[in-house]
Amino acid sequence: MKTNILKKVALLAVAGGFLYSCSVMKDLEYEVKENPIEMHGDKVTVKIDGKFIEKGLHKKAYVELTPTLINKDGNELDFDMKAFKGEKAAGNGEIVKKDGHSFSYTSTRPYDPAFENAELVVKYIAKKGDKEKLNDKTPKIADATIVTPLWLQNDDKVVFGEDKLVRKFDKSEKAVINYLKAKHNVRPTELKDEDILAFEKFIADGLANSKIEFKNIDIISYASPEGETEKNATLAEDRAASADAYLTKALAKLNVNGLTTNKMPKGEDWAGLKELIQASNHEDKDIIVRVAEMNSNPAKREEEIKTLASTYKFLDKDIFPQLRRSQMVLNYVLNGYTDEELKTISASNPQSLTAEELLFTANNLTEDLNTKLAIYNAAATKAPDDWRGFNNAGVILYSQGKVGEAKTKFKKANELDKNPITNNNWGAMLRQDGKIDEAAGLFSSSTSAGQEVNYNLGLINIKKGEYDQAVTNMGSNNTFNKALAQLLKKDYSNSANTLDKSSDASSAKGLYLKAILAARTNKDADVFKHLASAIEKDSSLKNKAKNDREFIKYFDNPAFTGLF
Repeated sequence: MKTNILKKVALLAVAGGFLYSCSVMKDLEYEVKENPIEMHGDKVTVKIDGKFIEKGLHKKAYVELTPTLINKDGNELDFDMKAFKGEKAAGNGEIVKKDGHSFSYTSTRPYDPAFENAELVVKYIAKKGDKEKLNDKTPKIADATIVTPLWLQNDDKVVFGEDKLVRKFDKSEKAVINYLKAKHNVRPTELKDEDILAFEKFIADGLANSKIEFKNIDIISYASPEGETEKNATLAEDRAASADAYLTKALAKLNVNGLTTNKMPKGEDWAGLKELIQASNHEDKDIIVRVAEMNSNPAKREEEIKTLASTYKFLDKDIFPQLRRSQMVLNYVLNGYTDEELKTISASNPQSLTAEELLFTANNLTEDLNTKLAIYNAAATKAPDDWRGFNNAGVILYSQGKVGEAKTKFKKANELDKNPITNNNWGAMLRQDGKIDEAAGLFSSSTSAGQEVNYNLGLINIKKGEYDQAVTNMGSNNTFNKALAQLLKKDYSNSANTLDKSSDASSAKGLYLKAILAARTNKDADVFKHLASAIEKDSSLKNKAKNDREFIKYFDNPAFTGLF
């Protein structure tokens, strides 16, 4: 838009009698780069290309130009002043030569909602020497303000904490057969020991327990190290065989079929010897262990042990007998609750489940949001130091539109454990509270939590006017906000495609955005059609639309005014 202020300036010059037939300032042209002026990143920037024509400023004149927004109430918002002077004028300013002068001007102010419906003028003060000759403003040179970035919606994405439920547990049950010195036969008295009886009972009970799966039995046999190495190796093998023979009979009696046994003779048990001595209360136990370890030669080491045993009688009485043994290890799998059991128990007695079982049930076994919420709350009660129960309850509350309650849960989760997931979710709450920089810091440190974090960074980008980066961060998500970012970066075709694929394709706000897209691409019929549909769904949009500078070119169009 160009504005010629020659007439106004000339009248003032004549009234002041300044330079008789000459003017202080003649034609001055303005072209506003963005008209209507737009708000981006919560700021309004005025960009003007201007031009003083030939002999447009007296050689001794000095002029100050101040672009200013004026709203309907007459309030003013001044942008930066820019000064110019003639070739022989005093003061600081760009020099305007007699053959004319072109200039560019840019100034930014924080957006003030009071100036959404405003006009841009230029106030000017012209002087010659100490005398003020002109003090006025131009007619409107641009409209203000397009505020479409304010359509940013609070659709921050929040993330569940995963469960770590293990459904199968590898376990073992043990029993030991002890032998007399240099013997390998299983004594009947040994089979009456408490651990043997408990071992057999466990096998019997396990057969009737659907959650237990037997794998195998390892038979690990040893000899005490005071004998000869070769004989002890054979003795350990014989003890493994005798233990295996006992198990064969015992398993047959219990009607156990298909359970394999693995004989694993180990020979002399030097590690067990050291462990038992160290665990004893004998005052010389450290000396005994050091002497026993001095020789790596097996024969010499056995001689040392025999010598020690003759001195330290507790070895032969208390230590060696425990090393003459076959250890039977039943390996089995213990299965956890089935899905149906978890669902039933979580409803009837949730506190009897572990936190992992509760989290797994809510994460995987129900789609009902209220049921999920109840189970997550139970998990938070069961494990109050675990962030996941609070966090996941917050995700459900957020999805239900209960943002205040969700915020309380996310805050608690983040206090318990500051990790990428809790940082993202708490950052979402901070962003919605307007704490943009703090939220951006949390998002930037939490990208490992998933694509949700990148999407949230995209919301930050829109807020800051970084539309290219916003679209990149939002990835393949087809949402209203991504369509908004594409519109703001003037990628109208992709914006329309994204909006059509979004859940807001037919919502009031989606239809309103479609009307803006139509206005920017000069599809007048679509402007009126989409606005009519949007207003039908949300009557509050009437007042918004009739003042929205996106539609300023239609303000006098009957098809537009007829919508209101």
